[in-house]
Amino acid sequence: MRSIWKGAISFGLVSVPVKVYSATESHDVSLHQVHGKDGGRIRYQRRCEVCGEVVDYKDIDKAYDNGEQTVVLTDKDLASLPAERNHEIEVVEFVPADQVDLLRLDRAYYLEPEAKTLKQYTLLRRALEDSDRTAIVRFALRQKTRLAALRVKGDVLLLQTLLWDDEVRDPSFDVLKESPQISQKERDMAAQLVDSLAGDFDSSQFTDEYQEQLRTLVEAKLEQGDTLDTSTTFGESDEDTDDAEVVDLMEALKRSVDRKKAARSGDAAETPAKKTAATKAPVKKTAAKKTAAKKAPAKKAATKKTAAKKTPAKKAEKAS
Repeated sequence: MRSIWKGAISFGLVSVPVKVYSATESHDVSLHQVHGKDGGRIRYQRRCEVCGEVVDYKDIDKAYDNGEQTVVLTDKDLASLPAERNHEIEVVEFVPADQVDLLRLDRAYYLEPEAKTLKQYTLLRRALEDSDRTAIVRFALRQKTRLAALRVKGDVLLLQTLLWDDEVRDPSFDVLKESPQISQKERDMAAQLVDSLAGDFDSSQFTDEYQEQLRTLVEAKLEQGDTLDTSTTFGESDEDTDDAEVVDLMEALKRSVDRKKAARSGDAAETPAKKTAATKAPVKKTAAKKTAAKKAPAKKAATKKTAAKKTPAKKAEKAS
């Protein structure tokens, strides 16, 4: 990984120099725009609307327009701001971990300590673990003042930026002002459905189906070109009309619970089936020996009976 920023965590008189790394990355298939007619790559130009010239990125500055005046801010102007020059990650307070609203979590970063300050880094990490608290910190990164939560992930300190109060929108929906009547039976059935879907979260059990299908589509197009039949690759799309027809809430809940039970019973039946298949081989050999031992006398008996039946038939033929 490549560090994107350097700073120092400060709490009290203790300072811990760290390198900052992005903790996440996108797994999306990289796509770009082309001209559908000939496949030519589409390029964007930064053109000045005053002189009409194409402007290089190095010659572009930022500006603020209040409707009457335009204020141009150069990179030098922005770099002169005190907050931008400060590389301190200041611990403001330590709060209970459950007080950090998940809605406010934004970007995540790993913090790597310097070898000479590993002791201070480890001490802060263990203090957070022992107290079950999250450190609220403040720092400046990429020309923005950030509020962030500093917490522990394994043996690493994780910095996760938080949205400011005015960046979180308040939900205001008129429809929620009404209070629908919910019966106890509906609540019980909903609780039963929740229990049937209860489990421990394991992120490895989930995959981005769209990106997997997109990769399959790209590979198929590389092999087959425009002759690709998507219905052969992905199958025909089926509408689940069964759920669409369900209007009654209780019926919908009941069907959901029944479907989950059926799925679980199917999974449970699959495991014994595998075990039985694994033990069939020696059983078959034993059964084969027993069957072979019994077959011989059975054939003799059948031969005698057949002969006994044929004898009268032959006498009748001679008599005729």
